[in-house]
This record gives sequence, structure tokens and C-alpha cells, in this order.
Amino acid sequence: MPSMRLGLETMIYEKRPFLPLTLAIGHEAKPRCGMWNVMVQQDQATMELEMRAYTIEAHGATVARTHLHDWLILILLAGIVVLLYFIEPFYRYISKDMMTNLKYPLKPNAIPVWSVPIYAVVLPIIVFVIRYCKRKDVHDLHHAILGILYSVVITGVFTEAIKDSVGRPRPNFFWRCFPDGEEAYDGIGNVVCHGDHSIVKEGYKSFPSGHTSCLGFLSLYLSGKIKAFDQAGHAAKLCIVLLPLLAAALVAVSRVDDYWHHWQDVFAGALIGWGPYAYFKAVEQDARAGPPASAADVRADGDGSSDSCLSLVHQQQDHKITME
Repeated sequence: MPSMRLGLETMIYEKRPFLPLTLAIGHEAKPRCGMWNVMVQQDQATMELEMRAYTIEAHGATVARTHLHDWLILILLAGIVVLLYFIEPFYRYISKDMMTNLKYPLKPNAIPVWSVPIYAVVLPIIVFVIRYCKRKDVHDLHHAILGILYSVVITGVFTEAIKDSVGRPRPNFFWRCFPDGEEAYDGIGNVVCHGDHSIVKEGYKSFPSGHTSCLGFLSLYLSGKIKAFDQAGHAAKLCIVLLPLLAAALVAVSRVDDYWHHWQDVFAGALIGWGPYAYFKAVEQDARAGPPASAADVRADGDGSSDSCLSLVHQQQDHKITME
């Protein structure tokens, strides 16, 4: 089959001309995936025009109904977070000798609890809406909002469950337990707190840090949308991606400076936020690599493009669009 020279990109569609999947090719390429009859050539202007057609008014309700079960599970997870927040934590044994490292001053939060939803949810959603106003892609807006909410509630479930199970005292636990400075211990040497119950209860929730674990989604979103790692040499893109991470680092440091967390708590919170991403990213890379193909397999498959195109089309199944 004669070769063709591509002007911009070769796009793959399934049945509808949307959500193209770009093939990494050189200046010349051979038309592939004839069995699917899905490969077409379009320039960037046409693609942007099609994306602008998918607005909230025209397709918002359809997208929401398609992912109704995702929203229901999200609500369930949010309810679990609230439940875990109000249940009593494990009241760990704390002796007088252990109080030596728990006498840091009880001071207000530099980053209060009420601000967590603002910088972890509201700020990213503002960025998503700005992108939507430019591209008019309701699917990207919907999936981004759903993704940030899932990242927050899932890390919330993990964080609150571990907090309640571990019951590690905060560095300022002494003044929570004994606000007047008068110590009291029972017959086995455990503390007998006479401070406010809610303040004492919060004092047993040091590990891990919830402020740190719910950060990072915005950085990953920006790195994908601005193609920060396209090897084009644009250092400014990397700076944009690093800004949310810098904010996350400053929040983490503030938790230690305020004596609300030990450094191990902050480190564990960061692992909860980034650990799953690192794991699934490694799994994805292993799956893409796959077993090495033998020469016989390549000859049997012609130039090996059929399996490759089949894999690419299967990847599109996660991004199908439901049309009315």
C-alpha cells in the first residue's frame, strides 16, 4: 500500500469522530488498522472545532447519567469519611516518660482544617473550569472533577481509618490533655486527661497527616494537559507543574512547624497521596512493554500493526462518549 505523508497527526476513532488517539509516528507512515476502518486524517483546527461542540448544555446531562454509578459510590465514600471522623480513635497508652516529647506548645493551625477543601478541591476545579471555557470539552471537565473528588475522598478514607486505628498522640498532646499543666495518671501509669474531650480526641490523631495526603492531583492534571514531558525542551511547563507540589511541600512543613504532626506523619501522608499513583504507573508501563515479540510473530502479523491498533482501540473504550 503506498505511503502517505501526514501534515499534523494521524487520529484513530472508534465510531464517532471524537477523543482521538494519536499514533507516535515519523514523517512517513503507512495506513494501518484497515480491519477497523477507523483511521482518518484531520488537522488541528477541525479537531478543536469538534471538541467545542461538546458543551455542558448539549451533553452535560448525558455524561452525568452515564457515570451515575460513579457519583453514587463517591457519595458513599464521602459518608464513610464523615463516619470515620466522628468515631472515637484508639486511645493509646501514654506514660509520664512518653510525655517528654509531647510537650510542644498548643498553637493554632497556620493552615486551618476548613482551608483543606479550598486548596485541595475548589482551586483545582477552578483550573478545570478555565480549561473548559477555552476548549468546551464537557467530558474533560466532568472526568477532571470526578477525579479530584475521588482522589480526596479515597485518601480521606485511608487517612481517617489509619488515624483512628493507630491513635498516635500529637506533639502538643500534653497541653491538650492537661491544659492547666497539672498531670494526672492512673494506677498503671496511663494519662488521665481533664481537658476538653474534643481537643483530647483530636490529640490522638497525629498519624498520618491528612493535609498532605490529599495533594498532588492538580500537578498530574496540569502535566498531562500542557504536555510537560513531551521532550520539547519547554522548562516553563515544568515550572507550572511544580507549583502545586511546592504548595504541598509548604503545607507539609507548616504541619510540623505548628507542632500538630511529627515529621513521620507528614511523610506517611505524602506516601498515601502519591504511592498508589506510582504503583499503578509502574503497572501501566509494564503492561505497555509486554513480552518481547519474536520474529515469527512479527512475520505472522505482517508489520505487527494489527495487534498494535487493536490495543489502541481498546484503550479508547475507557473514553467512549454516549450520544443522545
